[in-house]
Amino acid sequence: MAYDLITMGRIGVDLYPLQTGVPLPQVTSFGKFLGGSASNVAVAAARLGRRTAVITRTGDDPFGTYLHEALQGFGVDDRWVTPVPGLPTPVTFCEIFPPDDFPLYFYRQPKAPDLEIDAHELDLDAIRDARIFWVTGTGLSEEPSRTATLAALAHRARSGITVFDLDWRPMFWSDPAAARPFYQEALRHTTVAVGNLDEVEVATGVREPQAAAQALLDAGCELAVVKQGPKGVLAASSKGEYAEVPPLPVTVLNGLGAGDAFGGSLCDGLLAGRDLETVMRYANAAGAIVASRLECSSAMPTADEIETAVRAGAVL
Repeated sequence: MAYDLITMGRIGVDLYPLQTGVPLPQVTSFGKFLGGSASNVAVAAARLGRRTAVITRTGDDPFGTYLHEALQGFGVDDRWVTPVPGLPTPVTFCEIFPPDDFPLYFYRQPKAPDLEIDAHELDLDAIRDARIFWVTGTGLSEEPSRTATLAALAHRARSGITVFDLDWRPMFWSDPAAARPFYQEALRHTTVAVGNLDEVEVATGVREPQAAAQALLDAGCELAVVKQGPKGVLAASSKGEYAEVPPLPVTVLNGLGAGDAFGGSLCDGLLAGRDLETVMRYANAAGAIVASRLECSSAMPTADEIETAVRAGAVL
């Protein structure tokens, strides 16, 4: 049976402070969580009842073992999560200064194992058959992951729903100016593009939300989703559908992971065939719920929690 969703990209261990408003040098206790955008999206969709898997790589170390155990615990198939001898599993620290300051510190040296995904090791039939295939901009930042990502997209050939999470992280690129050609190539094989204003500007050179959405459509997408921060989210399709949804009121504890919850709910909504505005409202609600919680992966909401937030018009 085909997967509802296969994601491909980052995985790592998030070490988040258990104290808020405290600089990292003064933090005395941390929580350990599964992290990485592609992995979190798979977790978020699994929490909503979808059959999911992730393609990624870890170190051959105890943190790698932990990530396998975490994925299995969340109901995400880990058959395509393989170890890379000699490279450590990445860890990520953050600082938590609500409501809108959450500095991230990535430890991905000398190289993250998830950038060692090789095109020759991909299960291309499973990728083609998945109802949704999800890739990220980080996967384009280095070889052999770049070639593997583009090969998977080319083989899928826009069958089903193919999502490109623009996922712009400047610290992962030695030459940020070189990113756009690879983003443009990925967009040629994409049916859905998702990104915030910084990310769509990297991909298209355009920052104004409506113009950026049109630029993504012009690049080959069928649906462009542009996150506008405090202004909410804008979505436009090649069929002329349009939705602009404001953010859901929430008391933010940790904004990290909200975008991944949004992504998992977006996939669920597209699979369910909901209308565009409803898809955006539910995805917004999922993101807001996670923003109200400390962790990312284990904070992903259930369908009932999202429904409650949508009906209440806020995260209570």
